Amino acid sequence: MTGRQRVKAAMNYRPVDKAPLQYMYTPVGFYEHGERLNELFKQLPGDFAPFTRQPIPVLTANDFDEAGRYHSFMRDEWGTLWEYRIFGIAGIPAEYPIADTEAMSLYLPPPLPTQTDAERAQARHEMTTHQKMYYGSYYVGSLFERLRQLRPDNEVFADMVLGEPAIEILTDRIAEHVSALVARAIDCGADAIAFSDDYGMEGSMIISPTLWRSFFGTRLQRIFAPAVEAGLDIIVHSCGQITPILEDLREIGATAIWPQLPAYDMMSFAARCRDLRLAVAVHTDRANIMTKGTAQDVRDLVKREFETFRMMDGGAWFYVEVDNGFPFENIEALVETIALWR
Repeated sequence: MTGRQRVKAAMNYRPVDKAPLQYMYTPVGFYEHGERLNELFKQLPGDFAPFTRQPIPVLTANDFDEAGRYHSFMRDEWGTLWEYRIFGIAGIPAEYPIADTEAMSLYLPPPLPTQTDAERAQARHEMTTHQKMYYGSYYVGSLFERLRQLRPDNEVFADMVLGEPAIEILTDRIAEHVSALVARAIDCGADAIAFSDDYGMEGSMIISPTLWRSFFGTRLQRIFAPAVEAGLDIIVHSCGQITPILEDLREIGATAIWPQLPAYDMMSFAARCRDLRLAVAVHTDRANIMTKGTAQDVRDLVKREFETFRMMDGGAWFYVEVDNGFPFENIEALVETIALWR
């Protein structure tokens, strides 16, 4: 099987010749471990993209405060000013671009870069070339997370619960932006769209399932519909415990879920996803085992993941992303054990 064939089989719960593998190349891992990480990943290429040697980030004195701690600011294209305290890790909004309800109804998302016919043709060519060996996914954005980056959490939650018309207008505009990216994914011939929104906390959802269905579920159904019609897979990432809406996500077209596994009982979660035919990106516990555990803990967990999700029967793949604070021996154990069990 090629990487693309392997992933497509896993997405549809068909047997695979070996468990698929996906890498997410994060700058913080290469900043902390340097070329050792390139050499490690080179030994076991993934199925979503060819191995590419990543540059090692170099920071300057301007990136640190007077106490020698990393500290930087960056304003994104949506107008949010971000404050960062750990290099390569998501920051927190220091300034929101939407000050009040009136501004919320007037706010416009940043326009997408225009594409000429030649650029569209080039995008199709690049995707087709990529798909000769690898699975091609296309990231399209978020709704809930974007709202919470444009306005403070408490205001977003209050507006949603109270049915503030302005937040409906704003969310529809964000949804239109996401839908435009879905259209580009379809146009270039991608295998899948990837959508990311965190709806859960460690033990429950951030908002009620009822509010999620009325506010987000209906919009996501409209966003996903063209991709479903075009036959694309839909990969949804959501941190936290979101068991109450797993079936909803499947019903509106989600093919796969990239979950925060420690928020679930692994055995029950794997069985539920198999019943729903919802494929799973298996991201080995980064907050606990990868950061605080031993190399043997990592090996044991990877084996349990492989067996619990019945990876050779399809329906799951290994997902590797290196966060700050991972001991190199744990990263090495992760990759080597995946190589053994795949």
